[in-house]
Amino acid sequence: MNLKQSLYLIALGALPLISFGQSDTIPANWFNLDYKTDGVMGISTEKTYKTLLKGRKSTPVIVGVLDGGVDVYHEDLKDVVWINVKDSLANGIDNDGNGYINDKYGWNFIGNADGKDVQFDNLELTRQLRVLDKKFANITAATELNETDRKAFASYQKMLAKYKNKLEEAKMGQFSYDALKRNIYAVVREIGKKPEDITQEDIDNFKATTNTQRIALAYAKDEINNGGFAKFFDDITEGAKYFNNQVDYHLNKAYDSRPIVGDNYEDASERYYGNADVKGPDALHGSHVAGIIGAKRNNNVGINGVADNVKILTVRLVPDGDERDKDVANAIRYAADNGAKVLNMSFGKSYAYNKQAVDDAIKYAESKDVLMVHAAGNDSEDNDIEPNFPMKYYTDVKGDTTGIANAWITVGATGLYLDNELLADFSNYGKKTVDVFAPGVHINSTVPDSKYKEEQGTSMAAPVVAGLAAMIRSYYPNLSAVETKQIIMESVEKPNQLVQVKVGEDASKTVRLADISVTGGIVNAYNAIIKAEEYTNRKKK
Repeated sequence: MNLKQSLYLIALGALPLISFGQSDTIPANWFNLDYKTDGVMGISTEKTYKTLLKGRKSTPVIVGVLDGGVDVYHEDLKDVVWINVKDSLANGIDNDGNGYINDKYGWNFIGNADGKDVQFDNLELTRQLRVLDKKFANITAATELNETDRKAFASYQKMLAKYKNKLEEAKMGQFSYDALKRNIYAVVREIGKKPEDITQEDIDNFKATTNTQRIALAYAKDEINNGGFAKFFDDITEGAKYFNNQVDYHLNKAYDSRPIVGDNYEDASERYYGNADVKGPDALHGSHVAGIIGAKRNNNVGINGVADNVKILTVRLVPDGDERDKDVANAIRYAADNGAKVLNMSFGKSYAYNKQAVDDAIKYAESKDVLMVHAAGNDSEDNDIEPNFPMKYYTDVKGDTTGIANAWITVGATGLYLDNELLADFSNYGKKTVDVFAPGVHINSTVPDSKYKEEQGTSMAAPVVAGLAAMIRSYYPNLSAVETKQIIMESVEKPNQLVQVKVGEDASKTVRLADISVTGGIVNAYNAIIKAEEYTNRKKK
């Protein structure tokens, strides 16, 4: 799943809009700042470079961005992208003989050899129900089933109920947002200005002629201070697009994008399919992630990424919808084979189709000394109870745990201030399953066509940690993936601040980060480099 979807999880019916707050008061690159110096709960990146790492030498680290695509020509990314010098971009020949033709900047596992790309896909829930319907759709209470089929039917019914609820909500959201969008567009036309030029006075002076216009204007008045009318206009447009995509693609059992790829989808051992288009039709999410990790630092352009000596290797596998396990497995293997020492995986879903293939790929990456960083998810859920795939736990065909990935970090999201909203309200959590937290709210980063945009989600928190891992491995190349993970986890800042987590639909409870994660803390670069120095000195003895 493309994790920016969670930005539009609104309370349907009442339609409160997502508020991003007073973005003009957010310090630039706040995730790199220091609490004591700057008053925000960043990870002390700038402090670390100015003190502990000043004048130090480093070696480049390849970071695999496994996502929906990256704009490798972005002004703030072009100098930090990985380039396969053994292959070209367009001669149609597999110059390096690795099975991937023209993989100069990486690979795209959701496209085909003719250059066509998958943009939309179903949720995994939809895909599995499409198969299960054939077996269980006509089952009644009177149907005799053996024990195995009874259990499978019970699981099917639970999935079907979840699907119907999601589809109903999506249709409500589609109807509501489309109506809101139409009325806001009408207001803009009648005012006669571009959205970015519309002021509070324009809205106050506008005379609504229908109830729906009055409702639209009420939302506009509430939101216009949170970034201006243009931002409100964009949020409405994006919200309408999201719910339409839910209905048309994510939850549409009749839609299947896989024929575009043209592989044998059931053959998880198949490796060589796709194309070299690492940008794809929508590279916003992946480009944003890449910038957080390693946007060129101190070049007086855009933002500063966390790591100062990285090469971003792009592997495209995430559509607008849920990613597929075969592609996840192949993306992990491809990045590992091409020298990546850190992988960022800002995607996830509630169901797995071929977990064994992904488990095997994770084990393969661990054997190559690769550290994998995964976003916890944006559903305000406890991952100990509601699984988010992929995960660090290996399981057998029955779902029983058979082991754990040691070079794996799962990341939740936190905000700017040390208050009861420190935990991002959308962030998943889990005492056993979520390892650390990192900044994931109001994150400004790179988006296609050399632009910049503020986004939020655990998708943004994970690359903060991936960037930190790359920083450590760049300045301390003797440290292994597992040691790097241990350093990151042992060096977190552990605030004693109480935060709120959701329990069910309507309830919440007050907890500390220590109650909802393995470490109970937020990653910190300054502490991590001190810890890395300690590890290195011990290894020398």
